[in-house]
Amino acid sequence: MDHTEIERPSGEIIKRLSAIGTSTFANAFDAVGLFDNILTDIGAAAPGFRFAGPAVTVQLSVGPPGTYSSADFAVGAVIDAAAAGDVIVIDGSGCRYSTWGGMASYAAKLKGIAGLLVDGAVRDLEEMIAFEFPVFTRHIVPTTGRTRLRVEAINVPVTVGGVLVDPGDIVVADGSGAVSIPSGKAEVILNHAEACQRDDDAAMVDLKNGMSFSAAMQKYRNI
Repeated sequence: MDHTEIERPSGEIIKRLSAIGTSTFANAFDAVGLFDNILTDIGAAAPGFRFAGPAVTVQLSVGPPGTYSSADFAVGAVIDAAAAGDVIVIDGSGCRYSTWGGMASYAAKLKGIAGLLVDGAVRDLEEMIAFEFPVFTRHIVPTTGRTRLRVEAINVPVTVGGVLVDPGDIVVADGSGAVSIPSGKAEVILNHAEACQRDDDAAMVDLKNGMSFSAAMQKYRNI
């Protein structure tokens, strides 16, 4: 399946992004007036899952059983399109058919793919946990997507969790949820987020030294 290559940030940028939680990025979004990039109703398939990386985006079509051929369920092409450190982001229109399972998780983990986010469904949760492959999803179901799902396009704009994600946008996800950072704004948002993190760290020192939480809230506006 044909697809365009995405632009990927440097390893140093990804390292800095990975050190910051989604709640801190949400604070940074407010600071720069970016109010629509927090995904809704999509969360970690298991506690402890998290990732940060550029999005390889996938658009699915959905139909009743028998709508598509098994070849249309081209999860292998999706994995082939992603490089080590990428996050696969799938728009499955919120469907309850699984587009991803244990064997796909194993193959993606071996390739070094950072994680998966699906506005739809996955299955084989125990295997994802065993393989330590982080997955964020709307649903966990046993139902296969074979003959129900078709991969229509790779690396096109998609909508997941109510947010438009372009190929190469940075997706960060942890126990609080998931956010998408437009690739062209990654540096400015990261700088704001790191400033918020420094305030959090300083506030913790003040609290440990006896400052009240009310006083800390007045001193540090983002806690």
